[in-house]
Amino acid sequence: MPRSRRIVVRRVVKADVPVVWDALADVAAHTEWMADARAIRFATSRTAGVGTVFDCDTKVGPFRLTDRMEIIEWDPERAMAVRHVGVVTGEGRFTLAPHRKGTELTWDETLHFPWWIPSLPAALALKLLWRANLRRFEQTL
Repeated sequence: MPRSRRIVVRRVVKADVPVVWDALADVAAHTEWMADARAIRFATSRTAGVGTVFDCDTKVGPFRLTDRMEIIEWDPERAMAVRHVGVVTGEGRFTLAPHRKGTELTWDETLHFPWWIPSLPAALALKLLWRANLRRFEQTL
């Protein structure tokens, strides 16, 4: 049974790329639109850019964990990526692309689940949750 799953969600956000990037780059504010992110605590003095490390208290259904993340890519107005180290490991990436109706925002993650988390149901639940997160993100703009 595969323990790794790739999850991709996209949304065309009705705002220009710089506006979307400014909101996305505010990592501390992710708890305002990510229903699964309960709290973010920075483990480094920096709060943006490559090398930023933070802990995110996460809750999905009955599962609660603290997800340590490190920003490994920071390309303003184009992409931001993180490495997950903790119970669930892997990498995630947000990409932004101009679109005739605003900005296409893509959230692409490959996650490696521990044996006790059923990977397929977890990935399906996360996909639904992250689609809703992107809707909430757009509402914060």
